[in-house]
Amino acid sequence: MNTPPPLFPEQSKTDDGHLRALVICHYVNAGLGLLWLGFIGMHYAFMRMFFSNPEMWTNAQGGSAPPEGFFDIFKWFYVIGAALVVVSMVLNLLSAGCIKARRNRVFSLVVSGLNCLNMPIGTLLGVFTIVVLSRRSVMEVYNLR
Repeated sequence: MNTPPPLFPEQSKTDDGHLRALVICHYVNAGLGLLWLGFIGMHYAFMRMFFSNPEMWTNAQGGSAPPEGFFDIFKWFYVIGAALVVVSMVLNLLSAGCIKARRNRVFSLVVSGLNCLNMPIGTLLGVFTIVVLSRRSVMEVYNLR
């Protein structure tokens, strides 16, 4: 099958460089998820310490600690937040592997759309991924494999 020549003579080198950069950035974004998990864990530890220590509430304006079930509700926010971070990390790792193998372009585009919700770094990564993977020359590379 005859494939049309690239738009520019050096387009394939440029595309390769951009795709390699995308792989690295997806790995970095997944690594940043580990930092977020650490932040969520530290925040949970501090909040648990504050809510479980009744002596901290003796000088409060209301004079009493919050109800016992109050922190139990917040535990679910920590669990859901940590689950979202883990899912984002896994999706970014899978997308990096797909970009590296030049397969499942649509999957990587969907992940980049989800990354756009994670401001500001995820938005930059998502937009850059959409721009690069939408190029005709990159689509041809994906179609050849």
